[in-house]
Amino acid sequence: MASERHYDVVIIGSGPGGGTMAWRLAQTGKRVLLLERGEYLPRERENWDSQAVFVDARYQAKETWLGADGREFHPGLHYYVGGNSKVYGAVLLRLREKDFYDVRHPDGVSPEWPLKYDVFEPYYQAAEELYQVHGLRGEDPTEPPASKPYAHPPVSHEPRIQELFDGLKREGRRPFHLPVGVILDERDGKPLPHSACIRCDAFDGYPCLTNGKADSQVICVDPALKAHDNLTLMTNSYVERLVTDPAGRTVTGIEVKRGETTETYSGDIVVAACGALSSALLMLRSASDAHPQGLANASGQVGRNYMRHNNATVLAVSKTPNPTKFQKTLGLNDYYFTDPDSDFDFPLGHIQMVGKSDGVQIHGEGLPGFLQWFPEKPFDWIAKHSLDFWLTSEDLPLPGNRIHYVDGNVRLDLTETNMEGHHRLKQKLRELCEKLDIHPHLFDRSLYLGKDVPIGGTAHQAGTLRFGEDPATSVLDLDCRAHGIDNLYVTDASFFPSIGAVNPTLTIIANALRVGDHIAGRLG
Repeated sequence: MASERHYDVVIIGSGPGGGTMAWRLAQTGKRVLLLERGEYLPRERENWDSQAVFVDARYQAKETWLGADGREFHPGLHYYVGGNSKVYGAVLLRLREKDFYDVRHPDGVSPEWPLKYDVFEPYYQAAEELYQVHGLRGEDPTEPPASKPYAHPPVSHEPRIQELFDGLKREGRRPFHLPVGVILDERDGKPLPHSACIRCDAFDGYPCLTNGKADSQVICVDPALKAHDNLTLMTNSYVERLVTDPAGRTVTGIEVKRGETTETYSGDIVVAACGALSSALLMLRSASDAHPQGLANASGQVGRNYMRHNNATVLAVSKTPNPTKFQKTLGLNDYYFTDPDSDFDFPLGHIQMVGKSDGVQIHGEGLPGFLQWFPEKPFDWIAKHSLDFWLTSEDLPLPGNRIHYVDGNVRLDLTETNMEGHHRLKQKLRELCEKLDIHPHLFDRSLYLGKDVPIGGTAHQAGTLRFGEDPATSVLDLDCRAHGIDNLYVTDASFFPSIGAVNPTLTIIANALRVGDHIAGRLG
């Protein structure tokens, strides 16, 4: 039985970091075990039901955490094969080349990475090809150098979004086609019959009923299981703790709770990819005599430096109807590093479209103070005219922003940073709307991030196990191996020293491929 429960590699978590790692290492022929605390997300009618997804939070984890003030909240986590990528928006952007260096903000400096863009570029390219990213090089003014064009053409704009695209260009801005990971083959804006994606209005934030979204399950886990019998997926398997040898230098056991029983597995190599929050919690739960403050926590940095971007989902009301279904096709980075229209010489951030609002979402979110302006059934009227935007600004990795346990409860401490740039980014969007046949008032769609925004919005979690050369100030080395522990690696966004202002998922995937190459070499 002991030999049956020993593997060459054990990977914990099947999201973009773990699923991609499983796909890469399955190719080595070594015995690989992939542990997932959840099950496959059910493919059911409710996948496309905005009431079920956004208002009832049908697929969100049923956990209760505490904020620093003691108030309870529900984190926006999704425990399924594929992890949070089952409901992500599939926008897969590279960090900008400058993001790997010190970046000044009004509240401080976003720290430099120990490895730079050139190390990640070939893996970014491989990640884009693996996740079938559709895009167009050369439109984005902040786009970093790329070794090849996108392998797939950009997802086309629907007419109202094309009008917005053209209007922004007339105003001297440089909108671009968002790079979207999607299994789509289209002609004249319409998906061809064999296309998995049907360009529906239930893409961003929803599970994809047609498996047309390029998520970790669809792209990596299922194909790897089909192609390689040396890969084993074990679902409903919650890793309670990692056990080391007495010296604390090697992980020798992985305690897995399955139903009412706890089983122990082991691996020559262990990879944690539970997500930045859950991986840090796993390390803290794994405290021992050799690691009294938590596994790999000699630096005291485990769980600290948490980042999740300053995000806002806002709704603007177009003066003409917006019948768009697949709205997530347009991005704008003109304000990414500076405001070209003022002397504010700091970054503002990134703007992109999000999924189209419907009346149910708007009713569930409630937009008080202006409904008296509209005719009967105002929520449907607003949805018919809505243009929906996601704004992202960088937040700083403060040591005090941390995930940890207090009296057996998970506590997330969070202090906002860099809100000035974020507020200025909203103002830039208002000014643009006023020039583009759109009402300039922006309404917050906070429910998109969870009812408990800001702290419950964990969509872009990063930074709790930062990597670096100095074991005194970092948790992982440059290969994302835990300092002082020979066989423990981490490949989710917890390794980030800073987060930039673009979606982090492509960087997670690229790094998993990079570390996967290192582990494959180590396995021989």
